[in-house]
Amino acid sequence: MWVGLLYYFNFVQIPNMPNIPDDQKPAIGKVIAPAALYWFRHGAMATIVTGLILAVLNGYIVEAVSLGFAEGSDPGHRVIGIGMWLGTIMWFNVWFVIWPNQQKALGLVEADDETKAAAARTAMLFSRTNTMLSIPMLFAMVAAQNLYNIS
Repeated sequence: MWVGLLYYFNFVQIPNMPNIPDDQKPAIGKVIAPAALYWFRHGAMATIVTGLILAVLNGYIVEAVSLGFAEGSDPGHRVIGIGMWLGTIMWFNVWFVIWPNQQKALGLVEADDETKAAAARTAMLFSRTNTMLSIPMLFAMVAAQNLYNIS
């Protein structure tokens, strides 16, 4: 859900906002975007929590977090660790950069017009950063499972 919403924001909503008539934009900003952002940030949290639980239960949390430099690690631990760290950076961006700035941009918290514009740009740039990080992150997660049998 998290990455799907990330792609929705970057490939559907943001590029099409200029095409939406001004009288319809409040529906996006006051109804659709806050709901999508709710699922976006909680999807990020659920992904991180379940991923960490999975790593603990399968016994590779130390090897993955240390990027395979722990004793007894194999290359698969390095690959899954890279994916986990990229996912952690993305999670941080969602909760501590994108969401606070979206709150300002959407008028969910008090901000003047200049601050709203700057916040919207910051949120967009970090969202695009997450989109770029998602490609190697997804590759690392899939490669760890399919090439190294880390599950």
